[in-house]
Amino acid sequence: MRARKRAAWALLATTAVAFGARASAHRLDEFLQAARIAVERDRVRLEMTLTPGMAVADDLVREIDADRNGVLSQEEGQLYAGRVLSALTLRVDDSLPLQMQLAGSSVPAVAVLRAGDGAIIIRSEALVRRLPVGPHRLFFYNMNAAGNSVYLANALVPDDEDVGVTGQQHAGDQSQLTIEFVVRETSAFRGHWGWIGLAGAFMLAVSLTRRRSIA
Repeated sequence: MRARKRAAWALLATTAVAFGARASAHRLDEFLQAARIAVERDRVRLEMTLTPGMAVADDLVREIDADRNGVLSQEEGQLYAGRVLSALTLRVDDSLPLQMQLAGSSVPAVAVLRAGDGAIIIRSEALVRRLPVGPHRLFFYNMNAAGNSVYLANALVPDDEDVGVTGQQHAGDQSQLTIEFVVRETSAFRGHWGWIGLAGAFMLAVSLTRRRSIA
């Protein structure tokens, strides 16, 4: 298990370094959209970090500030998060697109956004049918604010020990990401058969001992 974890970290390390370098170098006239995706056996979790450069921040503020009072309320932030999620496509294998449910969002103050230092955070998740053991693929496509956006997308190392990421394929602009992963036999199932194996070995030892005693 530890070896598999180390392999997963090694697989994602290079992508993570490139992810961070590109995020820190985005220009003032760009809208950086970074997606981090965690795959589990029965759900997908997504975190979006949206960082507008100073030159595009006003346009984003106007889009979110529906009542034009110069303050971005929690409700306005949630409505905006819903629009962002509606512009994303997430699909596992050949299934229909997943319905992402908003799990939380945060929007900084207008002044922070206009300074180019603020990031909008959107967290969501979708339940999926329990995936069978074997290889699978997750497809992600970000179509939000395509005009001036710079995209990043990356898979996270799964917390679920029964799931392992085996590869990632990015589109040239990273608006699309395919995550290759494998679902392994569940830990509980492995543990169950492990106990059966121990019990069987014990019964065999007892049986052999009795035979020797009778002989």
